Amino acid sequence: MPPPSSSSAPATHHLRLWWRRRGRAGAVVATFSVAFLSAALLLTLSYYASLPPSTSSSSSSSGRSPVLVGLTLVRGAEEKGALCLDGSPPGYHLQRGSGSGSQSWLIHLEGGGWCRNLRSCASRKKSMLGSSRYMEHQVEFAGILSDDKSQNPDFYNWNKVKIRYCDGASFSGDVNDELQNGTRFFFRGQRIWEAVMSELLLTGLGHAKQAFLTGCSAGGLATYIHCDAFRALLPKDSRVKCLADGGFFLDVEDISRKRTIRAFYNDVVRLQDMRKRFPHCDSNLEPGQCFFPQEVVKNIVTPVFVLNPAYDAWQVQHVLAPVASDPQHSWMDCRLDISKCSSNQLEILQGFRKELHNAISELKEKRDWGMYINSCFVHCQSLNSFTWHSPSSPRVNNKSIAEAVGDWFFDRREVKEIDCEYPCNPTCHNLVFAKPFKA
Repeated sequence: MPPPSSSSAPATHHLRLWWRRRGRAGAVVATFSVAFLSAALLLTLSYYASLPPSTSSSSSSSGRSPVLVGLTLVRGAEEKGALCLDGSPPGYHLQRGSGSGSQSWLIHLEGGGWCRNLRSCASRKKSMLGSSRYMEHQVEFAGILSDDKSQNPDFYNWNKVKIRYCDGASFSGDVNDELQNGTRFFFRGQRIWEAVMSELLLTGLGHAKQAFLTGCSAGGLATYIHCDAFRALLPKDSRVKCLADGGFFLDVEDISRKRTIRAFYNDVVRLQDMRKRFPHCDSNLEPGQCFFPQEVVKNIVTPVFVLNPAYDAWQVQHVLAPVASDPQHSWMDCRLDISKCSSNQLEILQGFRKELHNAISELKEKRDWGMYINSCFVHCQSLNSFTWHSPSSPRVNNKSIAEAVGDWFFDRREVKEIDCEYPCNPTCHNLVFAKPFKA
């Protein structure tokens, strides 16, 4: 999920073809070698750099072929003003539930970074991150979206929706004026959210007995932002919770003592006129500070599950050690492979982990909130069957992410899974990059 928008469509295409060949060959996930598993994760999580993968590991241990879910474009989008950056209608993928899950709904907000200026937003207009004209007509549902009980034991038969991301500001901008320096841009993420929700409410969501709003990366940030609004749409007697995956971006100094990500967020918030979106945020703060989860969560009432790695690979590369902060390239090896970090760099990474724990310290005290903070060098983890739930999944206190989330959602136990410091967890699949997430 790089700061300046970029689509990784070519990588996505190769990943999709690779997984389909796997599926047709009837490969069994559980028998993959560690080396092959690492290669698969590298491909998949590289895609996470700009967009949560619908094309990730979706073949099940049973060898079933993955189900393709079609794209639905929002009806009457132009009349509602709910448009992607280029003016095309937004879209979503809906897979109907069955049996005991027919009145339960899981909504997933896709991620894919943000655009901070008209140049980067113009680039997004020519990709699936800014236009439905470039979106796949069908995507595979995996991980928390899977309909395979072995991959997704608690939510497999629910109604599941993946909402595509094409506004560049975590479904939160709302600018009336279409013309920006003589060029048409539609900064309408808030209206996209409202239009999709209205359509889904009429499709059955309005009668949900249980509902779960989830999101990855920029979609994870959007989940924090929209969680209470989602709760307000549903029947009062329904069980409604939210999960943000890889969305707890930290407002910290980088290795050159600059606040690179805050400056970036300042530009995004100003461009899409989002300051008004956070009326409870302290007026003395910079605009971008109100966009950080640490501020957003202060006013959330609905129970939320915080799923984050302590050493988030995207944040290490773009928040803690962005290229501009490292002119001597002394961090290049560490940014690509955490096992190659020097002792001094590891000390800084442990400080980054501490910043995350400080930022969520009050959330640890909320009994109805959950969290799973593992010590892996990854980014999003809920949309990939390897990291979500498989024989090879990362574990904390012997629980996979799916098991921990299910226990929390259904109130089977209180879940506050906090991992020890790197390199303590041998179940982690730490990414090794050929090159950093594209920026």
